[in-house]
Amino acid sequence: MTDSRAFRNSLAMFATGVTVVTAADQAGEPVGMTVSSFNSVSLDPPLILFSIGRDVRSLSVLRKAAGYAVSVLGVNQTDLSQRFASTGADKWQGIEPECGYGGAPLIPDAIATFECRPYAVHDGGDHEIFVGEVVGHHSRQTAEPLVFFGGSYRFLESQPLAPQ
Repeated sequence: MTDSRAFRNSLAMFATGVTVVTAADQAGEPVGMTVSSFNSVSLDPPLILFSIGRDVRSLSVLRKAAGYAVSVLGVNQTDLSQRFASTGADKWQGIEPECGYGGAPLIPDAIATFECRPYAVHDGGDHEIFVGEVVGHHSRQTAEPLVFFGGSYRFLESQPLAPQ
Protein backbone atom coordinates (compact mmCIF):
# COMPACT_ATOMS: atom_id res chain seq x y z
CA MET A 1 0.00 0.00 0.00
CA THR A 2 1.29 3.45 -0.90
CA ASP A 3 1.72 6.05 1.83
CA SER A 4 -0.66 8.94 0.93
CA ARG A 5 1.76 11.74 1.88
CA ALA A 6 4.64 10.17 -0.03
CA PHE A 7 2.34 9.68 -3.04
CA ARG A 8 1.27 13.35 -2.94
CA ASN A 9 4.92 14.42 -2.69
CA SER A 10 5.77 12.38 -5.77
CA LEU A 11 2.81 13.82 -7.68
CA ALA A 12 4.02 17.33 -6.76
CA MET A 13 7.08 16.70 -8.96
CA PHE A 14 4.84 16.97 -12.02
CA ALA A 15 4.51 20.64 -12.98
CA THR A 16 0.96 21.67 -13.81
CA GLY A 17 -0.81 24.75 -14.97
CA VAL A 18 -3.35 26.29 -12.62
CA THR A 19 -7.01 26.56 -13.56
CA VAL A 20 -10.25 27.69 -12.00
CA VAL A 21 -13.35 25.65 -12.84
CA THR A 22 -16.61 27.61 -12.65
CA ALA A 23 -20.32 26.94 -13.01
CA ALA A 24 -23.62 28.40 -11.89
CA ASP A 25 -25.96 26.67 -9.45
CA GLN A 26 -29.68 26.19 -10.08
CA ALA A 27 -30.37 29.73 -8.81
CA GLY A 28 -27.71 31.21 -11.10
CA GLU A 29 -25.20 31.84 -8.28
CA PRO A 30 -21.58 31.36 -9.35
CA VAL A 31 -19.33 28.68 -7.88
CA GLY A 32 -15.66 28.09 -8.59
CA MET A 33 -12.64 26.15 -7.44
CA THR A 34 -8.94 25.98 -8.21
CA VAL A 35 -8.05 22.79 -10.08
CA SER A 36 -4.68 21.54 -11.28
CA SER A 37 -5.96 18.23 -12.70
CA PHE A 38 -6.86 19.53 -16.16
CA ASN A 39 -5.91 18.26 -19.60
CA SER A 40 -7.06 17.75 -23.15
CA VAL A 41 -8.68 14.48 -24.16
CA SER A 42 -9.69 14.74 -27.81
CA LEU A 43 -9.57 17.16 -30.74
CA ASP A 44 -12.57 15.61 -32.55
CA PRO A 45 -14.82 16.13 -30.74
CA PRO A 46 -12.99 18.77 -28.69
CA LEU A 47 -12.92 17.33 -25.15
CA ILE A 48 -11.14 18.33 -21.94
CA LEU A 49 -11.18 16.80 -18.48
CA PHE A 50 -10.67 17.79 -14.86
CA SER A 51 -11.24 16.03 -11.58
CA ILE A 52 -12.98 17.21 -8.42
CA GLY A 53 -12.68 15.65 -4.97
CA ARG A 54 -15.83 13.98 -3.69
CA ASP A 55 -15.63 16.11 -0.52
CA VAL A 56 -15.79 19.46 -2.39
CA ARG A 57 -18.93 21.44 -1.51
CA SER A 58 -19.73 22.53 -5.05
CA LEU A 59 -19.44 19.02 -6.53
CA SER A 60 -23.23 18.71 -6.67
CA VAL A 61 -23.43 22.00 -8.58
CA LEU A 62 -21.01 20.71 -11.21
CA ARG A 63 -22.94 17.45 -11.54
CA LYS A 64 -26.14 19.40 -12.35
CA ALA A 65 -24.61 22.30 -14.32
CA ALA A 66 -25.83 23.06 -17.84
CA GLY A 67 -22.27 24.14 -18.61
CA TYR A 68 -18.99 24.98 -16.97
CA ALA A 69 -15.83 26.85 -17.78
CA VAL A 70 -12.16 26.17 -17.21
CA SER A 71 -10.00 29.30 -16.95
CA VAL A 72 -6.22 28.94 -17.21
CA LEU A 73 -4.54 31.42 -14.86
CA GLY A 74 -1.59 33.64 -15.69
CA VAL A 75 1.48 34.35 -13.58
CA ASN A 76 -0.15 37.52 -12.18
CA GLN A 77 -3.22 35.62 -10.90
CA THR A 78 -1.77 33.79 -7.88
CA ASP A 79 -4.25 35.62 -5.65
CA LEU A 80 -7.18 34.23 -7.66
CA SER A 81 -5.78 30.72 -7.43
CA GLN A 82 -5.51 31.03 -3.65
CA ARG A 83 -8.94 32.63 -3.33
CA PHE A 84 -10.67 29.87 -5.31
CA ALA A 85 -8.72 27.16 -3.44
CA SER A 86 -10.18 28.35 -0.13
CA THR A 87 -13.50 27.32 1.37
CA GLY A 88 -16.11 29.60 2.82
CA ALA A 89 -14.68 32.87 1.48
CA ASP A 90 -16.57 35.17 -0.87
CA LYS A 91 -14.60 34.03 -3.88
CA TRP A 92 -16.37 36.39 -6.27
CA GLN A 93 -15.90 39.64 -4.32
CA GLY A 94 -14.61 42.31 -6.70
CA ILE A 95 -14.83 40.03 -9.75
CA GLU A 96 -17.23 40.84 -12.54
CA PRO A 97 -17.40 37.68 -14.64
CA GLU A 98 -18.90 37.46 -18.10
CA CYS A 99 -21.60 34.84 -18.57
CA GLY A 100 -20.44 31.82 -20.54
CA TYR A 101 -22.10 28.68 -21.88
CA GLY A 102 -24.80 27.32 -19.57
CA GLY A 103 -24.49 30.37 -17.32
CA ALA A 104 -20.93 29.51 -16.29
CA PRO A 105 -19.08 32.61 -15.04
CA LEU A 106 -15.85 33.36 -16.90
CA ILE A 107 -12.78 34.56 -14.98
CA PRO A 108 -11.69 37.94 -16.41
CA ASP A 109 -8.15 38.16 -17.83
CA ALA A 110 -7.53 34.40 -17.76
CA ILE A 111 -4.87 33.46 -20.30
CA ALA A 112 -7.19 30.82 -21.80
CA THR A 113 -10.82 29.91 -21.23
CA PHE A 114 -12.71 26.80 -22.28
CA GLU A 115 -16.51 26.88 -22.19
CA CYS A 116 -17.96 23.39 -22.01
CA ARG A 117 -21.15 21.41 -22.12
CA PRO A 118 -21.14 18.31 -19.91
CA TYR A 119 -20.06 15.21 -21.86
CA ALA A 120 -19.38 12.51 -19.23
CA VAL A 121 -18.57 11.98 -15.54
CA HIS A 122 -16.48 9.00 -14.42
CA ASP A 123 -15.55 7.43 -11.12
CA GLY A 124 -12.04 8.38 -10.07
CA GLY A 125 -11.71 6.91 -6.58
CA ASP A 126 -11.94 9.80 -4.13
CA HIS A 127 -12.54 12.15 -7.11
CA GLU A 128 -15.01 12.42 -9.96
CA ILE A 129 -13.61 12.94 -13.45
CA PHE A 130 -15.55 15.44 -15.55
CA VAL A 131 -15.23 15.36 -19.32
CA GLY A 132 -16.50 18.46 -21.07
CA GLU A 133 -17.12 19.12 -24.74
CA VAL A 134 -15.60 22.48 -25.62
CA VAL A 135 -18.17 24.75 -27.27
CA GLY A 136 -16.12 27.94 -27.08
CA HIS A 137 -12.58 28.98 -26.22
CA HIS A 138 -10.20 31.90 -26.40
CA SER A 139 -6.63 32.58 -25.36
CA ARG A 140 -4.01 35.29 -25.05
CA GLN A 141 -0.97 33.88 -26.84
CA THR A 142 1.51 36.33 -25.30
CA ALA A 143 0.59 35.65 -21.67
CA GLU A 144 2.77 33.78 -19.16
CA PRO A 145 1.13 30.84 -17.33
CA LEU A 146 0.96 30.31 -13.59
CA VAL A 147 2.62 26.96 -12.80
CA PHE A 148 2.45 24.80 -9.69
CA PHE A 149 5.41 22.56 -8.87
CA GLY A 150 6.74 21.03 -5.67
CA GLY A 151 4.01 22.63 -3.59
CA SER A 152 4.77 26.18 -4.80
CA TYR A 153 3.69 28.57 -7.51
CA ARG A 154 6.27 29.06 -10.25
CA PHE A 155 6.63 30.83 -13.55
CA LEU A 156 8.29 29.87 -16.81
CA GLU A 157 11.27 31.57 -18.34
CA SER A 158 10.09 33.89 -21.07
CA GLN A 159 12.30 32.27 -23.71
CA PRO A 160 11.51 28.69 -24.73
CA LEU A 161 14.36 26.22 -24.81
CA ALA A 162 15.80 25.48 -28.22
CA PRO A 163 14.59 22.19 -29.73
CA GLN A 164 16.97 19.31 -29.14
